[in-house]
Amino acid sequence: MRVAVVGAGWAGLAAAVRATQAGHAVDLFEAAPMPGGRARSDDDAADASDNGQHILLGGYARTLGLMRDVGVDPAEVLQRLPLAMLFPDGSGLALRGTGPRLLDAARALATARGFGVRDKLSLLRLAVDWRRREFRCDPALTVGALLRDIATPRVRERLLEPLCVAALNTPVDVASAEVFLAVLRDSLFGNRGASDLLLPRAPLARLLPQPAIDWLRARGASVHLRRRVAALQRSTDGWLLQGASLEAEPAGAYDRVVLATPATEAARLTREIAPAWSAVAGALAHEPIATLRIRAPARPWPAPMLALEHDATRRPAQFAFPGSAIEDGMQDAMLVVSAAADWLENGSEALAQAAIAQWREASGLPAAASVECLDTRIDRRATFRCIAGVRRPAAAIAPGLAAAGDYVRGPYPATLESAVRSGETAVEGL
Repeated sequence: MRVAVVGAGWAGLAAAVRATQAGHAVDLFEAAPMPGGRARSDDDAADASDNGQHILLGGYARTLGLMRDVGVDPAEVLQRLPLAMLFPDGSGLALRGTGPRLLDAARALATARGFGVRDKLSLLRLAVDWRRREFRCDPALTVGALLRDIATPRVRERLLEPLCVAALNTPVDVASAEVFLAVLRDSLFGNRGASDLLLPRAPLARLLPQPAIDWLRARGASVHLRRRVAALQRSTDGWLLQGASLEAEPAGAYDRVVLATPATEAARLTREIAPAWSAVAGALAHEPIATLRIRAPARPWPAPMLALEHDATRRPAQFAFPGSAIEDGMQDAMLVVSAAADWLENGSEALAQAAIAQWREASGLPAAASVECLDTRIDRRATFRCIAGVRRPAAAIAPGLAAAGDYVRGPYPATLESAVRSGETAVEGL
């Protein structure tokens, strides 16, 4: 069949690769000059700048499989580490990634610094109870309500709430407990290595977007960057793409179309074709993520990713990542603020000042120490707001027309794995 994939984010790339493997003639359209969508680099150079800090998990089987299929060795571009929720002072919980999985978890819990006996027993009871219930709950339940009466304040604030905000990019008081439990089931309680952190060693473009584009072109697929599809039209022969940026070629109708655009754009393109589907996609709320690059006195890092004490009034960031060491004893660090909507109401400058003060406190820096914010990157529509009871649109839009994206109905929140799975599922449905 002749297949058009609209959007070259990770969902669109997955759809285009799988459709090409299936023997279809594929045209891939992307409005931006670079592929990758919301997980992209400025260009494909070895020192390219990413649009924010991104991590993967060891349980991202479909994403890692897709990378291998387009010629990328995950071991070369990703640093695999056992999951650790360590704070700048070295306290927290860390898996070793060795020995039997249950023994490793028990050892991590027993040796966790900063948690008392009551905290550890609370966490153990939670794990046993969630496994007994098969990680299921009322779809209307929020994470805040799930944890309120069954976890100690320290377990909530230093472990489970940061994990929730990082995974769902949604405040815990409204976040979906159903989705959060699904994440825990398939990562922390999944197969060995599923909860491992996979930290990029290379720019995001080198992880999947550029190798996928090269792979597609080498196999005869047509890739059209800077080509925005302005409208879809059903014809007697299939689907027509319309847009001022589309040249005369490629012309003619497509047998199938995969819409791998953001939810708002997919809703616009389908407003007349599938009003009910469009309404559900268009009603999704979104939540921003801010990534700040600061320069501060160099310090020891207990782990390549540090958790930070955060709250709604003074300390915005949940996690910090080290940058490369630089001259004069100074080092860059990346501070990530998920679910950042409330913080951004006062502007990016106020957010930067709060993050700098937070880092001073976490690192024990004196007031005279130099700390500056070098760069603030804000993705205002980073993910859909994964609230309890959220309605997500189905993959099927109309005969011959499917949606792909991390917002499409599924068990997980908006992650790279969700995007890849949705792209592959869309092609399976063709």
